[in-house]
Amino acid sequence: MSAHNFKRTKFACYAAYFTMSSIFSLPPLLFVIFHDTYGISYTLLGTLVLTNFCTQLGIDLIFTMFTKYFNVKKVVRVMPIITCVGMLIYALVPMFLPEHAYAGLLAGTVIFSVSAGLSEVLLSPVIAAIPSDNPQKDMSLLHSLYAFGVFTVVVISTLFLKIFGSQNWMYLTIFFAVLPLTAAVLFMTSPMPDMDVNNSEPKSTSSTKKRTIGLAFCVACIFFGSCAENAMSNWISSYTESALNIDKAMGDILGMAMFAILLGMARIAYAKYGKNIFKILLGGMIGAAVCYLVAGFSTGVIAPFVACILTGVFTAMLWPGTLIMMEENVHGAGVAAFALMAAGGDLGASIAPQLMGIVIDSVSISKFAQELSITSGLSPEQIGMKAGMLVTSLFPIIGIVIVLSCIRFFKKNKA
Repeated sequence: MSAHNFKRTKFACYAAYFTMSSIFSLPPLLFVIFHDTYGISYTLLGTLVLTNFCTQLGIDLIFTMFTKYFNVKKVVRVMPIITCVGMLIYALVPMFLPEHAYAGLLAGTVIFSVSAGLSEVLLSPVIAAIPSDNPQKDMSLLHSLYAFGVFTVVVISTLFLKIFGSQNWMYLTIFFAVLPLTAAVLFMTSPMPDMDVNNSEPKSTSSTKKRTIGLAFCVACIFFGSCAENAMSNWISSYTESALNIDKAMGDILGMAMFAILLGMARIAYAKYGKNIFKILLGGMIGAAVCYLVAGFSTGVIAPFVACILTGVFTAMLWPGTLIMMEENVHGAGVAAFALMAAGGDLGASIAPQLMGIVIDSVSISKFAQELSITSGLSPEQIGMKAGMLVTSLFPIIGIVIVLSCIRFFKKNKA
């Protein structure tokens, strides 16, 4: 079939990626509400993020090893329905059984995370399999729509909570639970392209070894890039409210929403003008490291606030850019390779936010924070938040080394 025959399919992928953003961006906006209303610690809130991405990681690994046993086309069509079910459980259990609120949040997280994992594994190869004059543009646009979805979720959520109050967060979640059904309808009425469910293995032992090493470098790169992006996207709302004492509505719209807008704009800019993905990845890692260090060390409000926002620009291409790097340099990559890459990204998105939550809680109650708060003018919780930023800066710093290693390896083995 020609590209024209798959226009609806491409739009369905874009709609699914757009609505999937609610899975990632809505829960962090509700962290403070959960903490204040149900007494859930930051460590347990971080565990929800960990559960989200660990579940996705499990799905990624299953598809990496057993792709050929799945009817990929049917799985793609059912993904949005799974998202809807998980989000409804996430909202309704705390509403009707507040004493079991965390259990409901955890159960809902597991279910909608299955759908998120499937989306990460399958939507990119679906887009890659659709005939196109500019496949890089299509891939970058797909990932940019996720960012604009985050912006939409932030704005709607902020206005809703401001008008109707935080006690009605459940109705907001139900609204976002219904949106994925749009993507489900589109998938049900769209043709699906044929996809390579296995990797096309090179024949020579030497080529196989180089291909394996190259893929390993790509997985490491997407891991550290995902750490840099998702730690900030999951904690920017709580950081601006608790560490910088910025009003939640103002902080979410000017902070998290602007983070998402810059993330999306950078991806669209690459789709239109971008080239030399190696330089983009290296610059992204360096910029992200600087932003985290500024957020952790700065004692003012404006500098760390701007640093949090600018992280969106620098981390924008770290995930999709690594996929582009893999497509350009690792030959014969099929659905299994995309699944392995998604596993690396989801592992990073699991570890970094959880680690930051643990650091915040541990430092906040430490004797060091109690003593430092007396002389610094910061509360122990603020000190904990800043410590979390500093620890997280290690991920993009290590990522710089990984990208340099990728550049050296792929240029050396270009032939």
